[in-house]
Amino acid sequence: MQDWPHADQGAVAIVDGARRTVFCSNDYLGLAHHPRVIAALRDGAARYGAGSGASHLVTGHSSEHHALEEQLATFTGRERALLFSTGYMANLGVAAALVGHGDQVLEDRLNHASLLDAGLLSGARFSRYAHCDTTALQTRLAARESGNALVMTDGVFSMDGDIAPLAALAQVAQAQGAWLMVDDAHGVGVLGHWGRGTLEHCGLGATHVPILMGTLGKALGTCGAFVAGAEELIEFLIQKARTYIYTTALPAAVASATRAALRLIDDEAWRRERLFENIARFRAAAHAAGIALTASTTPIQPLVLGSAASALAASDALWERGIWVTAIRPPTVPEGTARLRITLSAVHEDAQIDVLVEALAQILRRPS
Repeated sequence: MQDWPHADQGAVAIVDGARRTVFCSNDYLGLAHHPRVIAALRDGAARYGAGSGASHLVTGHSSEHHALEEQLATFTGRERALLFSTGYMANLGVAAALVGHGDQVLEDRLNHASLLDAGLLSGARFSRYAHCDTTALQTRLAARESGNALVMTDGVFSMDGDIAPLAALAQVAQAQGAWLMVDDAHGVGVLGHWGRGTLEHCGLGATHVPILMGTLGKALGTCGAFVAGAEELIEFLIQKARTYIYTTALPAAVASATRAALRLIDDEAWRRERLFENIARFRAAAHAAGIALTASTTPIQPLVLGSAASALAASDALWERGIWVTAIRPPTVPEGTARLRITLSAVHEDAQIDVLVEALAQILRRPS
């Protein structure tokens, strides 16, 4: 059995003095409480202070930020990487920098809100294609008359857990002369043999997906985000991405902690293995109990219940049993698809997963 330092803090939260097993966190690998990550954060704060003090282009960019950007570029197989304070700001910054009036942004209908807002606020003509429908995307791209086109998609869709058809999207974008940007918030550190994310999982590289965004606050256990790509792209964003230029940089201590987390992706590959063992255990037990899940193979395992009232009631019933799963309702998801968004982590124990499934089976059998 692996040593799980502070694992109880990752899988269990203390709320008002009561223990709750957490099945709604994005800390997929349990790195947020890893001793090496905590030590790097502490040592970084001792050396650089608690904050960065300014934006990257003033005095906020330290040697730790620079080292993290280089490490992220190597990790993703890109020429350069650029840090942003949040994934939301990264998406807004990229879209506004690359397109505007006379251009076009096309997005999957189920994209994360940050991607949708990025498209809407860019000033470009904005449209959405049906979920994972590459034929619809191709039709819309082929109909454009002028201007640049930017296709934006999640790698792993945050509410459904399914994976975008990136190979087909890349083929369509290249054929139509459009840029393809992938928000891999829920793939980085999780998918692929080496944990490099959805692109590795799909066998794609920088030529297929020229713009890659990833967040640091999920599998990596810290906070912030990055955009990775060609030298020319990153230099352009440094000059044009307002959400990079006009905001305070992440604390250098967070950069230090993230560098430690990136090393752990390689040093403790067993965490990914354990995560997918947990996903398989949960899905098998749910199937045996007659619980209808979606086809997701990622840590995001939605249980669609239909009405908001049903989802809230199920979430409350789990809470009473010591289990924390958030109900997701419209407008976050479409009407009629309110759900429990169950997420698995490497730090969940077999017994915790079994208790969750048993509780779900009892709740779903209970008369409404």
